[in-house]
Amino acid sequence: MILLTGVAGFIGMHVARRLLADGREVVGIDHLGPCVEPGLKERRLAALGNAAGLRFRRLDLTDGAALEALFGEHAFELVIHLAAQTGVRYSSEHPHESVMSNVVGLTNVLECCRRHGVGHLIYASSSSTYGANRRLPFNEHDPADHPVSVYAATKRSGELLAHSYSHLYGLPTTGLRFFTVYGPWGRPDMAPMLFARAIAAGRPIEVYNGGHMLRDFTYVDDVVEAVLRLATRPAAPSPDFDPLHPDPATSHAPFRIYNVGNQQPVQLSEFIDALEGELGRRAERLARPMPGADMAATCADTHELRQAIGWTPATPLRTGIARFVAWFRQHEACHA
Repeated sequence: MILLTGVAGFIGMHVARRLLADGREVVGIDHLGPCVEPGLKERRLAALGNAAGLRFRRLDLTDGAALEALFGEHAFELVIHLAAQTGVRYSSEHPHESVMSNVVGLTNVLECCRRHGVGHLIYASSSSTYGANRRLPFNEHDPADHPVSVYAATKRSGELLAHSYSHLYGLPTTGLRFFTVYGPWGRPDMAPMLFARAIAAGRPIEVYNGGHMLRDFTYVDDVVEAVLRLATRPAAPSPDFDPLHPDPATSHAPFRIYNVGNQQPVQLSEFIDALEGELGRRAERLARPMPGADMAATCADTHELRQAIGWTPATPLRTGIARFVAWFRQHEACHA
């Protein structure tokens, strides 16, 4: 049986859909708390339908006792931890919420995995951990110790916590640094949904840094494929780990970090152009300065993931945007 946290989140619902389609038994948890759009999580859950293999539990990961009780009810072979307080800018205004969800919540998950002998923990990290690093493409073997947002700091803290549990208790942990994931049921506070809704309604959009920011937009189906392939490949100690020159991505312990990105970053302005083309409308673009917590560019080196599981992103940007807009027209235009 698999435990999936954040099942009502963007990536979580897509992972759940694939697991259920593959006939897996899933316990999905989500606290269904306040988010940027009321009712969105409930809509995502409804989209999963009444799948026989899914058992949903409303649970807040910061409630350690409730999580411990859940682990006591089921023998989880795998935990996929995707629940988080998302949002780079949100974290600057609500740092305590981000720390409670992303650090305390993960600590509770790690403790339960340790106590109940879980065979593998996969958890969501973020490309934001690279922070002030300007060497592109971002490589997992480079240091990631200069976060430029509270959100990034919480995600990097999670990676370090995971390593301590891998070292102390032999818990296999695999951290995935996601790069700007987009697609159907995406987050309404991120550019693809914000822009699509505004363009469809004829409202102006705010474009930071003249649209020159580079982003490695990654289609959600490609992310799900990486998660599912890694599910059967628990992290293992690296035989080449050198304690005199420690590698941030590997360890003497069963610990691993991977980038999950499209490998082909584009300027934000190019992404908007493609979105406009699919929607058939031009947008009025309002120039705004780049916020201090934002990164100027992201680009994933995914060589390690390709070597480990044969994964490469299969969805070009134009294809992904076309699929996203097709879904948007059917499900989301009424919210524009």
